[in-house]
Amino acid sequence: MTKECSLCGRSIQSSTFETPGERAFCSSGCHDVYTTLGAADSLDGTQFSPEDERTQPRDAVLPDRDGSQTFLRIDGMYSATCEAYLESLAEKQPGVTTAEASYVTETIRVDHDPETVSNDALRDVLSTLGYTAYLRDDASTGEGETSGTTRRSREMGGIRKRRDDQLLGMRYSVGFLFGAFLLVPYVAILYPAHLASIFDWQALAIFEGAFRLNSEGAFVFLRLYFVMTGLILVFTGLPVLRGAYISLKMRRPNTDLLVAITAVSAYLYSTAAVILGQNDIFYDLAIVVTAAVTAMVFYESSIKQRALDRLTELTISQVEWARTYDSDGNTQEVRVEDLDAGDVVLVRQGERVPVDGELVEDSCTVDEAIVTGESLPVLKRAGDDVIGGSIVTDGAALIRVGPDVTSSVDRITTAVWDLQSATHGVQRHADQLASYAVFLVVGAAAVGGVGALAFGMSLPDVVLLALLVLLAGSPWALGLATPLSVAKSLSSALRRGIIIFDETVFERLRDVDTVVFDKTGTLTTGEMEVIEADAPAELLDAVAALEQRASHPAANAITTAFAGTDSADNRERQSNPAGDATRMEGIDQIQEFTNHRSGIEGVIGGTSYLVGNLDLFAEQGWAVDDDIRSRVADARGFGQLPVVVGRNGIAEGLIVVGDEPRDGWDDTISQLGARGTDIVVLTGDDKEATDFFKRHDAVTHVFATVPPEGKTATIRQLKSDGQVAMVGDGTNDAPALAASDLGISLGGGTALAADAADIAIVDNDIHSVETAFDLAGAARRRVKQNNLLAFSYNGIALAALAVGVFNPLAAAAAVIAGGGLIAANTHRRLLA
Repeated sequence: MTKECSLCGRSIQSSTFETPGERAFCSSGCHDVYTTLGAADSLDGTQFSPEDERTQPRDAVLPDRDGSQTFLRIDGMYSATCEAYLESLAEKQPGVTTAEASYVTETIRVDHDPETVSNDALRDVLSTLGYTAYLRDDASTGEGETSGTTRRSREMGGIRKRRDDQLLGMRYSVGFLFGAFLLVPYVAILYPAHLASIFDWQALAIFEGAFRLNSEGAFVFLRLYFVMTGLILVFTGLPVLRGAYISLKMRRPNTDLLVAITAVSAYLYSTAAVILGQNDIFYDLAIVVTAAVTAMVFYESSIKQRALDRLTELTISQVEWARTYDSDGNTQEVRVEDLDAGDVVLVRQGERVPVDGELVEDSCTVDEAIVTGESLPVLKRAGDDVIGGSIVTDGAALIRVGPDVTSSVDRITTAVWDLQSATHGVQRHADQLASYAVFLVVGAAAVGGVGALAFGMSLPDVVLLALLVLLAGSPWALGLATPLSVAKSLSSALRRGIIIFDETVFERLRDVDTVVFDKTGTLTTGEMEVIEADAPAELLDAVAALEQRASHPAANAITTAFAGTDSADNRERQSNPAGDATRMEGIDQIQEFTNHRSGIEGVIGGTSYLVGNLDLFAEQGWAVDDDIRSRVADARGFGQLPVVVGRNGIAEGLIVVGDEPRDGWDDTISQLGARGTDIVVLTGDDKEATDFFKRHDAVTHVFATVPPEGKTATIRQLKSDGQVAMVGDGTNDAPALAASDLGISLGGGTALAADAADIAIVDNDIHSVETAFDLAGAARRRVKQNNLLAFSYNGIALAALAVGVFNPLAAAAAVIAGGGLIAANTHRRLLA
């Protein structure tokens, strides 16, 4: 009878782990999480089926949905307002049931009836008002790009780089060049003329009355500045105007609306002033505000592009091509999507398995850590299931394609997209301020206009006054402060090898209550190596020679350590070079070799050797003394792999192989714990491999043998008690990274893990996790400081307006003061 895991919902046919009440679990890890934390919410369609324990069948698949599910990447989506607008736009289409967008990942997921609305139709509908939509699958590889990059870098660094950034750079250039040309008369004539009207300085006497517009001059001036400033406002400021329009449409005021209010008010006021023959012309304010904000947005975009370029150093875990193998032994390269159930594919040593299937013949060793998180490679024999996305590390594999013609990595990718599209971004701090400022400024302008009208002011003058209040009172500099602060913070992080994909990370990271660490490849190096060896030198030589032919999980580590290198025991034999030469000559003559499931056996020079675990020695009837048994138990207690070695029927020594803890892991966990953060270790590896971490005082919980969907369920349960950050490196971590409030991918990991994360650390320095927390605190403080300084413009402008001297000169002074303070504060170092 088929059951579902009570924690993660994975389908299982039998359960080794049951509790009263008919609860069933697919693994001991899910059982431990459930009994410790309780049940998590249903995964709601994000399940997939990598195996975690060899005793369980892999029959969990993504549940069927009514209709089709389409994922699209959207260029130009950068705020919570964009999310709401695009969701509403998609849901208005016939045949669409639901739509969920996330500006954090620039992704929208649309559930729809493909017969009513096609994928192409959805793409066309969502490509509007400066947004550009394209299917995520279509964005995999751009022209001239390789597949050896992350999906995120290919999508955002490829198509987006060609479309969005180049156009934004053009807008910035037009605004700068035309703006500089139009500002010359202001600097040369208009500003000195206003100074001359205020100060009785001899040097300014020649400018007094210099700027007067008669009817002919006004027409020429208006025609030039009305057209040129309008060009800058519409072309350069289009992204801002679009954002303002959408914020009004969705009734969610943001900084774009504040910038648009200032720029458009200045433009309209100036046009009306020229027509009415007044000399306070604020075209310069419209130009400077539009060009400055666009320049900062372009700067922010450039920094983000630099960060994405760093991601191309990572690898991708999905396979696009497979090698079919027919009954005559012929092979042919085909695309994975062209495979049929029952096809046989050949996977050579070092290659990834393209799809889930069954090993047809012989045996091979595969590394499944990318999917299951288990640190040790696994020996597969004919008839065993093989997971798509795993790597054949020894031998070649003939694999019969399973009935679903898909891989666990593909299902994990779909799960990640599903989770990402449902992860709504948080509202920027500046946008929160803008939502209040808009009502205050517009309200003040309306009250001022009504009051002036009540006191008998003419309607044209009332309109000018209201516009003047808008352009003086709107805190447009918030639109300057935010991208400048974000760009500086992202740049500071990038210099430290930390890639931030979403600027709201700086706000979210400070609120984290729990940090969850994967073990293999995150807290550990993820590579097997010999930690200790206690055996005679000649025995180690023989073992190294045999391991060169082996598919034993620790073979590479042992061969690397002892084949042609000097260990402590090797140094002892250097005193007897003649004997050493005799031994090496014998090692070259391997007469017999047998590969067991848990070790190897061979004969060299007439001497029998056995390498493996205690069970293998018991099966073969070899003697093992109590001292070796005790040391084996000690090694297992530290999560290490003890390999017993012997000859001629007697165990003579022990080689301890393990996945070594990463340098600095202890200090990093201690520092995070000192902040009051709970630390959880979550891994697909076995319990013995995690015992070492249980002894750390800062670690709250350790959960082992947890499958990928169980990791996601664990994250969801932890989120019920607070904000959760997840640190991982493998494809099996990707859904948990996407499900967490904040995902952190370590540099040596897979592309899918990086794609699912909010932060990617490009190197393998685990100290960077703590550095990211430090940067978040500093960046958050800097953003708030700059948002406060943004109001300095309004302080100067409103003061000048109150005393009746608000003119282009006062506006310029306010812009210089506000912008200068923001720039100076931004360029201070974030961290010492």
